[in-house]
Amino acid sequence: MPSQMKAIIAEDGKPLRLGDVDRPELGPHDVLVKVAAAGLNRADLVQRAGHYPPPPGASTIMGLECAGTIAEVGSKVTKWKEGDKVCALLAGGGYAEFCAVDEGSLLPIPDNLSMVEAAALPEAMMTVYANLFMRCAFAEGESLLMHGGTSGIGSMAIQMAKSAGASEIWTTAGSDEKCEAARGFGATRPINYKTEDFEDVVRDGGGADVIFDMVGGDYVQKNISAAKINGRICNIAYLNGPKVELNLMPIMLKRLILTGTTLRARPVAEKADIREAVERRFWPEVAAGKIVPVIDTVYPIAEAEAAQAAMSKGGHIGKILLEM
Repeated sequence: MPSQMKAIIAEDGKPLRLGDVDRPELGPHDVLVKVAAAGLNRADLVQRAGHYPPPPGASTIMGLECAGTIAEVGSKVTKWKEGDKVCALLAGGGYAEFCAVDEGSLLPIPDNLSMVEAAALPEAMMTVYANLFMRCAFAEGESLLMHGGTSGIGSMAIQMAKSAGASEIWTTAGSDEKCEAARGFGATRPINYKTEDFEDVVRDGGGADVIFDMVGGDYVQKNISAAKINGRICNIAYLNGPKVELNLMPIMLKRLILTGTTLRARPVAEKADIREAVERRFWPEVAAGKIVPVIDTVYPIAEAEAAQAAMSKGGHIGKILLEM
């Protein structure tokens, strides 16, 4: 194996560039993936801005998910072998020719998916499962309000909630085009937040059992209002800011749960549990073509700067990906 590899290098104040870096070392439970494609996530932009550093021991290279072929396995790896086609949840390192990842964070690529399609799935599906199904205990017959319904996570949450038997799926989006796309993913009532107030729409519809939010800011109070009795509200990001002034009385009166999580810094054992649950419950749906990756644009890795610029504008529907 070569001692060096190509990877995207981020330097303060400079455009992203493709350069030579050291190939990652493997721990005993790690595998080395030769990356074919990597997914972009808004967390990459936050990391680049200096506000979301990688966890201790993780690669400083951006990229939280990838797909590729196993090139090498650690001494204690038992489930995987060289040549296996996999997609992976990463703590970092996806924008590169090779990445090292714990064996518990890998999923096998179904025959019906390309490498690029598979790279769009790990972070979104595991984030949705960890928050919607584990943290919020979403159950068949319940209703969901999903903010950002055409994001990578939003498009996947809608599909997974529909598969799980949701009674109603509201979602917010910023244009009529995006609302129609969300309807195609399975949303029963898309809401163009520029022309309608989601708080009124959802509250008039009986309220949501679970609200999945990445916006924060003034949405936090509106979410509390839109939740039904015993509702659960989960934040995974605060694009409109984390500091708000709230009336908390409805949380008591409606017996609400207001929570939030991150996935990146969790111990590898927790990530393995999430991966196992996704593989057991939803991976057959992926293999059958019932849950599909939603892809907006694929860029060559050398154009990572343009890819991140497109993500920062926010006009995309689904995932933006890098192809090696």
